[in-house]
Amino acid sequence: MALIITDECINCDVCEPECPNGAITQGEEIYDIDPSLCTECVGHYETSQCVDVCPVDCIPLDPAHEETQDQLQAKYERLMAQSA
Repeated sequence: MALIITDECINCDVCEPECPNGAITQGEEIYDIDPSLCTECVGHYETSQCVDVCPVDCIPLDPAHEETQDQLQAKYERLMAQSA
């Protein structure tokens, strides 16, 4: 699954630089995660870096974007191929 940032976000700015795929951007009111870029850090790290650094625990799995580990790995590989 991709991740989502909920409205509990306090705009602390710690999650955006941690995302290796550039999936996190500043939205109008809170940060947003682009589900087409979010791999839950699969391919980069063992855990989702934004979740690890979030001080208010406002980054859960996005039930609207369910993906298996294999799908996340394939997305990571596609993203890496596009950036090469």
